Amino acid sequence: VTTIFKGFSGTALVKCYIMADTSKQESTVTQAYPGTEACPLGHFPCGNLSVCLPQLRQCNGVQDCANGADEDNCVDNSGWPHLFDALSKNKFEEAKECLLDVYPEECQCEGRKVDCNNRDLNSVPAVSSNITALELNNNQITSLSADLFIRYRNLEKLHLQNNSISNISNRAFSGLRNLKKLFLSQNRITVLKTGVFRDLESLEWLILEENKIAIIRQKSFTGLKSLYFLSLLNNSLEHIPRKSFCLEMPMLNWLELEGNMISSLHSSGFRECTSLTVLALRRNQIQMIEEGTFSTMHKLIDLDLSVNRIQDLTPSLFRNLHNLKQLNISHNPLTHIYEEQFDNFVNLQSLGMEGIEIPNISNRMFRSLGNLSHIYFKKFEYCGYSPNVRSCKPNTDGISSFENLLANIILRVFVWVVACIICFGNVFVICLRSCIASENRHHTMSIKSLCCADCLMGVYLFFIGAYDIRYCGEYNRHAQHWMESLQCQLIGSLAMLSTEVSVMLLTYMTLEKYLCIVFPFHNYRAGKKQTLSTLIAIWILGFIIAVIPFWDKNTFGNYYGRNGVCFPLHSDLTEKPGARSYSTGIFLGLNLFAFITIVFSYTSMFYSVRKTGAKTARQSVFNREVAIAKRFFFIVFTDALCWIPIFLLKILSLLQVEITGTIILWVVIFILPINSALNPILYTITTASFQEQLKHCLEMKWQKLGVKETRHSISMITTHTNAP
Repeated sequence: VTTIFKGFSGTALVKCYIMADTSKQESTVTQAYPGTEACPLGHFPCGNLSVCLPQLRQCNGVQDCANGADEDNCVDNSGWPHLFDALSKNKFEEAKECLLDVYPEECQCEGRKVDCNNRDLNSVPAVSSNITALELNNNQITSLSADLFIRYRNLEKLHLQNNSISNISNRAFSGLRNLKKLFLSQNRITVLKTGVFRDLESLEWLILEENKIAIIRQKSFTGLKSLYFLSLLNNSLEHIPRKSFCLEMPMLNWLELEGNMISSLHSSGFRECTSLTVLALRRNQIQMIEEGTFSTMHKLIDLDLSVNRIQDLTPSLFRNLHNLKQLNISHNPLTHIYEEQFDNFVNLQSLGMEGIEIPNISNRMFRSLGNLSHIYFKKFEYCGYSPNVRSCKPNTDGISSFENLLANIILRVFVWVVACIICFGNVFVICLRSCIASENRHHTMSIKSLCCADCLMGVYLFFIGAYDIRYCGEYNRHAQHWMESLQCQLIGSLAMLSTEVSVMLLTYMTLEKYLCIVFPFHNYRAGKKQTLSTLIAIWILGFIIAVIPFWDKNTFGNYYGRNGVCFPLHSDLTEKPGARSYSTGIFLGLNLFAFITIVFSYTSMFYSVRKTGAKTARQSVFNREVAIAKRFFFIVFTDALCWIPIFLLKILSLLQVEITGTIILWVVIFILPINSALNPILYTITTASFQEQLKHCLEMKWQKLGVKETRHSISMITTHTNAP
């Protein structure tokens, strides 16, 4: 406890809630060093002002700088976006009036452009030879025959998207020497014949997206000496030709291979791709990248290797990519990130590492990335290791934020409220039960034991609230250390101990009551020794359940430290299989079985009482049944309110349904402690026997006070009478 409250002042709680949550702490605003434009590490200047703001207040949607500079340039435009803008600019505007003599009546004509989209055409219609743009999207064209476009020597744009084209003659595009953009996406093309593009010497854009191309033959791209942009998005390519992909396309600048089935990359495949600036290999099945694959790509600006099956990326693989500005390696099963992994990327501006666990993360990994302005991690607490980066995402995991362990101000307040209610209620019941003599002392022992278990949940919440104050305003700097710390592990095990002991005690008390009501004439009644032995066994079992994850880190990993509140409620793909199985066994095995047992027992008890009462048709019996029904209903209802959401949450997480940290936080603060807060009321304060005992005790106290007052009055009267 001393360790937890170290560094707290008397006004820490108030200061944290008032100052940190408004994100206006003056302590986080610093002045640039005199005579320089530099800011301390982790801080960034407000434009031309001599004010520096920390990383957590950059690009957060709130203007903290007087000139709003902290919200400028927050969009990640590194890599391809500015290149795409340059490619998309129109060089000139077409005239509005039609300048063609021949075009189909059902089509529209503007200048030298013909729009035949959505006309249900089965073939390419005849148009004037001076046409410059022909759009035939969303029709029923199935094949392109030889010399089909040979008359249209001025054609610059040809759109054939979303048809049913499966066969293209190797002379289909003959004569189109001025064609600059060819769109063949969303068709049924399976193979590109040799020399099919040989006459397209001016072609700059070739779009073959969403076809069924599985193989690229040699000389498939012969003639494309001016090609700038090639998109093979969402096809069925399984490999890149061993002979250089760019040999026939020396000007290729942008290669889009996302959404294919490529499993490996060989060094010879991109050897001639010296002009390449954008290479997109996202959503393939890449497992192996041969050394030297990117060695000739000196001009590469944007490399996307995300959503593949890459397990290792050696630093030497990127040795020559000095001009790279954007790198995305997100969602790969990388087993290790080297400390020198990014040393070659001196010009890198954006780095994507989402979905990657980095257990060995350190400041050293990102020290050489002096130009990095955007970085994307799986966990927001990793941002503390890249203080030199202005924009780091995510800002929160839903549970914690850059500033605070508990991200939500409502929960930051209510964690104390709920903790106080739990501790006060259970301590109050323990004291009352100790002061009031009970006929059933064995049951009282169980109730006190239950209150002790529930009280531990309040202690757990107090600790979480205390650490929230301790890290107030700077949690991100301590997040990784906190979740790996012994304190977090112990606090998490305390919550687990409270939860499991409470569940087992409720089940034991329910079964004991079940036997008394449903089988009233059986001879067995638990004595003091049996009750005490059972309670001790339950506590020992609960303790074992709580500490088992400490025994083997290789099996359980950081079991309690997977989030800021140190409670293992949610499973994900990165969780150790042993930890996932253990957690599932506890929540969907032991706890679910206990819940079903409680529901079944109370249902049977009510049925038994109802059956017995049916033999007596008196109003008093009916009223007693209603009272019992209400009491049983609320006991089962509170159990259901607490456990059904947790069961559903666990099942959804096992099915890999995305669950936000915000939901987990609300469950931990409000739903999980429901039983701990209500058990004193349900099992003590509202019971008729306890109320009668309390009433009797109070009456005895009043009687004693009355006797004392009477004696005092008589004494006063006697004194007054005897006075002279």
